[in-house]
Formats: sequence, structure tokens, C-alpha cells
Amino acid sequence: MGDYTGIHHLAFVTGDMEATIRFWRDLLGMRLVHSHGGTGYRQYYFEISPNNLLTFFEWDGAEPVKPRRHGDPVRGPVLFDHISIGVESQERLWDLINRFVEAELPMTDVVDHGFFHSIYTFDPNGIPVEFSCDVAPHDVRTKPVLGDRDPSPTALEGVEPVLEHWPEPMEPIPDDERSILTGDGRELFVEGDLDPS
Repeated sequence: MGDYTGIHHLAFVTGDMEATIRFWRDLLGMRLVHSHGGTGYRQYYFEISPNNLLTFFEWDGAEPVKPRRHGDPVRGPVLFDHISIGVESQERLWDLINRFVEAELPMTDVVDHGFFHSIYTFDPNGIPVEFSCDVAPHDVRTKPVLGDRDPSPTALEGVEPVLEHWPEPMEPIPDDERSILTGDGRELFVEGDLDPS
């Protein structure tokens, strides 16, 4: 169970790929590493870090969401609150604040959450974006801190996975029963990697 490498990619939606590229690639400095498209759609991938990507589908008629403060409670159907992107240092947070001020875009002051510091903004699609850096010596990955005053009964079982809750697969799927479907973008790699230059 410990073989995850991080979030491979987060997938969002835009109606304005030009503004999206300007924000994520040009303002924040994330490389545009892959794109494909067809009738009525495009999909572009940005590199957050060596293991993490962010992707946007562009669909005609998609509109930015109404900005809502990160973490504000909502009622009714809801899927998502915000994305937090890690940065290496508090100095990088101040650098981002400076970039947003110069670009005349909204950005909060630094907020202290105990084990990390954050700043908050929105991308051109209204997606709430947070940038966070860990604060030494507090590392909840090595020393978890569970401080809920009214904890979920399931959380009281502890920080480690309780594997008995779900059935364990009896045998691996046999090779002759494994199939891989062709997805959008596959055609770009059939003849080998493309050279973007």
C-alpha cells in the first residue's frame, strides 16, 4: 500500500485555455509538457514537480466558477474545495506574493497553520489555489497530530490503514484477462516520442 508516488495529475476545466496557459505556465513557471485535442476540446498538461502534473480540459461554453473563499462551508452537491501546491520555502511564498502584486492579481498574506504556512489566490477559471510550505520542526508525516475535539469514530482507529475493512484480492488478474483501452492522446506516441522543438 505504500507504493504511491504522489498525485499523478489533477484534472480541471477551462473555457479559456489562453488565460489558463498565461497563469500556470507564464506567471507560475510550470512547464507545458503535453497537449492534445480534437473537435470541441483540448487538453493541456502542466508540470508541477517531477512526479506531479496539472491538466485542463478546454470545452466550449465552460465558464469560470464564482470565487468562494477557500474552506468556506457549502451546502448541497459539492465536489471540490481547493488545490494546495507545495513550495520549498517561505521565501518562495513571498516571491509569489510579489509576482501577484506586480501582476495586479489577488493574493492573501501568509497564513500560519502550525505545521505549514500558506497563501491563497484564484486562477482565471475561479479555481481556489493555495501555495504551502512546511514549517520545521513540525512534520505530521512522521509525527501525526490528531486534534479533532469531536473525532470521527473511524479516525479513532488510528493513523495507519485498517486493511481488514476491505476484502483482499485473492489472486492477481491473469495476463490473458488484462486489457488496455486506447485513450485520447495515445496517437501522439504510436510512432515514438514527439520532439516539441
